[in-house]
Amino acid sequence: MLKTTNELVKKLELGPEELGSRIAEAMGNLTDEEMGLRYENSIQNFKLDSILKGRVLTIINDEVVVDVGYKSEGIIPLYEFADAHEVEEGDDIEVFLESVEDDSGLIVLSKKKADRIKSWEQLIATKKEGDLIRGRVVRKIKGGLLLDAGVPIFLPASQISIRRTGDISEYIGQELECQILKIDESRMNIVVSRRKLIEQEREHQKKKLLDRITEGMTVEGVVKNLADFGAFVDLGGIDGLLHITDMSWGRISHPSEMLTIDDKVEVKILSIDHVRERIALGLKQKKKSPWVNVDKKYPVGSRVKGRVVNVMKYGAFIKLETGIEGLVHISEMSWTRRINHPSEVVSISDIVDIEVLNINRDKQEISLGMKQTGLNPWTLLEEKYPPGTLIEGRVRNLTNYGAFVEIEEGIDGLLHISDMSWVKKVNHPSEMVKKGDKLQVQVISVDQEKKRVALGMKQLEEDPWEDAIPDRYQPGETFEGRVTKITNFGVFVELERDLEGLLHVSELAGGKVSNPEEVVQVGDIVQVQVLRVDRDERKIGLTLVSAPGVRTGDAAASGTGAESTEEPAAESTEEPAAESTEEPAAESTEEPAAEPTEAAESDSSEEDGGIFGSAKEGEVEKSQPEEAEAKDSGATEEDEGDGVFDS
Repeated sequence: MLKTTNELVKKLELGPEELGSRIAEAMGNLTDEEMGLRYENSIQNFKLDSILKGRVLTIINDEVVVDVGYKSEGIIPLYEFADAHEVEEGDDIEVFLESVEDDSGLIVLSKKKADRIKSWEQLIATKKEGDLIRGRVVRKIKGGLLLDAGVPIFLPASQISIRRTGDISEYIGQELECQILKIDESRMNIVVSRRKLIEQEREHQKKKLLDRITEGMTVEGVVKNLADFGAFVDLGGIDGLLHITDMSWGRISHPSEMLTIDDKVEVKILSIDHVRERIALGLKQKKKSPWVNVDKKYPVGSRVKGRVVNVMKYGAFIKLETGIEGLVHISEMSWTRRINHPSEVVSISDIVDIEVLNINRDKQEISLGMKQTGLNPWTLLEEKYPPGTLIEGRVRNLTNYGAFVEIEEGIDGLLHISDMSWVKKVNHPSEMVKKGDKLQVQVISVDQEKKRVALGMKQLEEDPWEDAIPDRYQPGETFEGRVTKITNFGVFVELERDLEGLLHVSELAGGKVSNPEEVVQVGDIVQVQVLRVDRDERKIGLTLVSAPGVRTGDAAASGTGAESTEEPAAESTEEPAAESTEEPAAESTEEPAAEPTEAAESDSSEEDGGIFGSAKEGEVEKSQPEEAEAKDSGATEEDEGDGVFDS
């Protein structure tokens, strides 16, 4: 107070004596009692938290001295005035009374609060929820922005725009028009939204745009967002999707390679969905498609160079020119090399020589080949390995039906199970060879078109069925053998290693035998007599002479099959399904990937083992093992009733 009084004295340029004289003159002849009464009357209408009228006495530095008719003046900071430079002495103003006296004896006034209360009262009187209001962004606060519209109003961050805003502080200083969402009079709080105004405006623009545009039209827009799959372009009221595949005829990995947010672009409207309000846009469609004359620029059979732009597990994509790419399938990379992944042959950015194999202009697809640019070794293979050629190779893989033997790098031949032995019935190639074994084999045939080479191992030896077996087993001669298998139609007897003959049920005893196990058991040593040897069918028919538990007379009484007059009605007379003499389609030597794994080596059935002779070429599996045995043994409908062979 003292400081302010001294400053006032200096301002008025009065000495203490002169100042006292003037005060006495102003007070007149009032007594102290009269002075006190007047003072009480002057302050009785001053209420706290009320708006008073005052007059600017003076401005000292950054403070404004205001007289409101109280015993002491009030000090208001200059920054509380909206137009601080226009404040002058003598101005009448309204102020807010916060306190009658502070520690310095001055009354506490606020111009800012007075203005805010007046503005709030005026706003409440003129505005309601849903009305529009304008305000200047003052600062960023928690959850949004604070605007000054005479009173502070709150704009939540979610209501600033229809799009996600990165840094909302960029709005500070801007004047925004918003819609009032909520007015809380008790807390003097107003919440507004700018987003609602934008949505309403865009909805109006969208309807106008959808009525105006058509497919094929070229329009301008602004890129508003980028995603991995494309870009969203604001056409003015509605966003259209510019898919990444419609940006360029060439290959791009991400839309950011061509566009950035806020770019102005000219696009073509590809399609309009009025129901879902979706618009598909195109950028590349503004230019002529490079696929128009692709068949003339790259005719089938032509050889060109290209750059590898992508490598997948099934092949490599080759760029011929901007917008035109072709696929080299993994199977078209090498004539002979076994390729597990294209990356073993090519890498991205490699320049390769290729041949055009096929063109589908409608699907915009080109099939290319790399191996076609080199010599096909299969064209010379038949000359190099004519039938009968002896070669040595390594067993590369085993399947249920044979073994693949590597003839030379990248070229395998098939050693079928039927070509492994003349006499042994091979159920699985693992019975004869192992993976990694080195074998000597003979070339049986070369199929250049199907890229197959058939090999044989048994052909290295003379066929024993031509002379050796027929000479050794003459009809009528008796031999000792071991029972290896019993079926419902007869018994198989091993005469020597890998060679078996068939004892038909009609040759087991003089009477009818319903179950062969009543006569013999597996492992029994029996005496048998040769009835017939068939070179062509590679079969030996036998009749029982003696067996453990069977009297010689009983077996001899059976005689031959021709002497039996009773037909065994209980026995199955149905002829087994005819064996196919063609090689099954599964026996491909071309594609190693189709070969079963080594686990298949354990699939061989013990039940099928030991049948004499060898299977015909192409016999890999039988659906019914017992019927297969019947076929191998030569059993027919006639044989069921009258014996295996006529004596």
